[in-house]
Amino acid sequence: MDFLCEIVQALVALAALGFIVVLIMAHVTAGMVNLTRHEKEKYFLTTTGEKEPFPSLHDPHSRELSVVIPAYNEELEVMPVMLDEATEYLENRQKQNPSFTYEVIVVDDGSKDKTTEVAMRYSKKYGSDKVRVLTLVTNRGKGGAVRMGTLSSRGKFILMADADGATKFCDIEKVEAGLDDLDPKPENMAISCGSRAHLEDDSVAQRSMFRTFLMYGFHFLVWFFCVRGIKDTQCGFKLFTREAALKTFSCLHVERWAFDVELLYIAQCFKIPIAEVAVNWTEIEGSKLVPFWSWLQMGRDLFFIRLRYLTGAWKLQSLKSD
Repeated sequence: MDFLCEIVQALVALAALGFIVVLIMAHVTAGMVNLTRHEKEKYFLTTTGEKEPFPSLHDPHSRELSVVIPAYNEELEVMPVMLDEATEYLENRQKQNPSFTYEVIVVDDGSKDKTTEVAMRYSKKYGSDKVRVLTLVTNRGKGGAVRMGTLSSRGKFILMADADGATKFCDIEKVEAGLDDLDPKPENMAISCGSRAHLEDDSVAQRSMFRTFLMYGFHFLVWFFCVRGIKDTQCGFKLFTREAALKTFSCLHVERWAFDVELLYIAQCFKIPIAEVAVNWTEIEGSKLVPFWSWLQMGRDLFFIRLRYLTGAWKLQSLKSD
């Protein structure tokens, strides 16, 4: 009996030690996000090859809509198809309503291919006032790329959209309607999230049991640690008012795949209204997510998001950036 008690005490002590080690790790690694811009990241190239500084999200808006597209090694077929679809839609909308103004910001997240060159073709075609390319010197991750593009935008509304075009660009009208339906908007802050939740039953039927288990496991972790009331936090099609983008992206720490969850966690902490709107979505081949390891990384990120905010390692305040 005494031997059993000693084992239990040892296990409790080991668990307590492990928890203390995790807390220390959470605090030590909490401040490792680099928000400083490299000198090259402060400028975009005009169609004549001249360098001009990017504006700041802190400035008043000067366009109706900014579209931020994170891109990593996207020189081949996928991104050009998405950009063709987006620019055609935006140009047609402007012809129908001349007061509508827009910009597209392609953020090359330290690609090793010719992503920047491909995006620059659209800048030369439509002009750098409409299409701008922000080339990051090193890879930050999707969240880091979206944040850098958002902080450089001019729009009254800011849409983040994936370069693979998995969501039809015309579905922007659906997320705009979702944003309009949110009332009231405290300090004009609101977010409208595209959602694939309505497609979940079909996706379960097509996926392996292992991937289905990972999907439901991730949904549970999102609900348990961070965000409640949003069925699909990961759809890369989200619309922000400028005020909501400034409030949330200024506090963002996570730069990889789980950044959407932290964004929505921050929004809910600030009581920013969030709409979830069903959008069309198509599975695109060539995903950069490796199922098991990506879900494992995101699960770790979700745990540390909650732990760092609970313990004060992260605070809901604007991070300093250059």
